[in-house]
Amino acid sequence: MYGAILGDMIGAPYEFDMGDKTKDFPLFGSRTQFTDDSVMTVAVAEALMETAGEPEERVKDAVVRSMQKWGRRYPDAGYGGMFYRWIWKRHPRPYHSFGNGSAMRVSSAGWLYDDIGETRRAARLSAEVTHDHPEGIRGAEATAAAIFLARSGSSKEEIKEYIVREFGYDLSRTCDEIRPSYHHVESCQETVPQAVTAFLEGMDFEDVIRTAVSLGGDSDTLTCIAGSIAEAFYGVPDEMKAEGRKRLPQDMQDVLDRFERVRAGRMARAAEEAAVFNQAVEKEKFLHSSAYI
Repeated sequence: MYGAILGDMIGAPYEFDMGDKTKDFPLFGSRTQFTDDSVMTVAVAEALMETAGEPEERVKDAVVRSMQKWGRRYPDAGYGGMFYRWIWKRHPRPYHSFGNGSAMRVSSAGWLYDDIGETRRAARLSAEVTHDHPEGIRGAEATAAAIFLARSGSSKEEIKEYIVREFGYDLSRTCDEIRPSYHHVESCQETVPQAVTAFLEGMDFEDVIRTAVSLGGDSDTLTCIAGSIAEAFYGVPDEMKAEGRKRLPQDMQDVLDRFERVRAGRMARAAEEAAVFNQAVEKEKFLHSSAYI
């Protein structure tokens, strides 16, 4: 989740088209701070970690409880009006949103599951509690899928082909083509493709962040999404992680630390399972070849 949180923080000072559409800017300054993107990223991660393998309604209930808890704890983080009202409702219901909030908060789903089907299911569930419009769900699933593919060793071309094929996003334009006319917009369909393009063009984690910010628009959310994918592909430099942690309260750091432990455990188990499978394959090959000696 470091990639999402750092993207949010670094993009925040340039939201509402406040930047100069350049990649040349200070990464960290007095206005580098977390917003609602980071708060909800933490909230969804907490809920998904607590409901692994549980039925869909249990997962959605947990996401609602967690997002309301964290939203009420940090009420001034910059939420949209409809979502802010949702946070305080006694019986909150989805409101058919196609805003980019569903994609900004979904990064943990890209890491916590063993296959892309489960990843997309978790992303869908995390979106549906508020963003039950097809575009809101599509944005969340596409972001989580890109993270899953990036961490699983897919190439950028393979990731691009999957996103275009499965979600129908137009990824044909370059950032140089997008940048001149791009403006502040908060829909999934006008944020997620641009974020994916910034990831595809970036040369390393920091370059993805700078590229995303340079597009302008809803830069904290756009860079949050791009950074979440970039982390899965490149990793995050330790010094950037440290700078990000300085700007997070302890309770958010605690969830981030727990997430890192869970993620590391899952990856270790996956590696062990792969090793056992490979050993079995090699043994079968040996026995098969020995039969002809």
